[in-house]
Amino acid sequence: MTATTLLLARHGQTVWHAGNRYAGVSDVALTDTGRAQAEALGRWAAGHPVDAVWTSPLSRAVDTAEPACRALGVAARRDPGLRECDFGVVEGRTLAEFAAEHPAAAEAYRADPVAHPFPGAEDPRAAAARGTAALRRIAAAHPGGRVLVVAHNTLLRLTLCSLLGIPLAEYRRAFPRLRNAAVSEIRVDGDSTGLLSLNLPCG
Repeated sequence: MTATTLLLARHGQTVWHAGNRYAGVSDVALTDTGRAQAEALGRWAAGHPVDAVWTSPLSRAVDTAEPACRALGVAARRDPGLRECDFGVVEGRTLAEFAAEHPAAAEAYRADPVAHPFPGAEDPRAAAARGTAALRRIAAAHPGGRVLVVAHNTLLRLTLCSLLGIPLAEYRRAFPRLRNAAVSEIRVDGDSTGLLSLNLPCG
C-alpha cells in the first residue's frame, strides 16, 4: 500500500471555545476570529499539494474547510467518524465550573480522562476507535495522496495517540492542545503511522 499523507486541522475558534467551554456534539458557530483562521487555512491549502478534503459533519469543521475547498476547486467529503466527542454534563461548560460542583470527579478526570470521563460523556476509547477507523478509511481512499482533514481537538488527540501507540490516558499530556486551524501532518502506510509535524501555523 502506498503511504498517504493526512494534513490534520482542528476547526477555527468558536463562540464556546473563546470562553474555554467544551463543545462536543453541539453545533456551535465560528467566531470572526475562527472565520479568519479558516481563510488562512484556505490560503495555506492553495499553496501546498492537497488532493482532497474531508471533514467532520459538524458545521464548525465544514465552515473551516470551505475556504480550502474553494481555493482547491474540490468539494469536501464528510465522515461521521470525525465528529467531536460528546462531553456529557460539561457540554457548554468549563472544567472550572464542573470542578466547583464536583471536585473529586474533576480531579479524577485530570489524572486519567479515559478511565474517568465526564458523567454522560462518550467513552474516549470508543471515540479513539471511530476516529482511527475514519482516518484509515480516508488514507485507503487516497493511496499516495495528500488529504486535508478538518476535525476536532479531543477527537484528533485521542486518534493521534491510538495511531502512534501512545496510551490513550496520556492524550491531554502528550498533546496539550491542537491549535485552531493549524496543521499536523501524519503519514499513514497500512497499519503504520508516523508523525511528521505538529501545530504548523497557517497564518
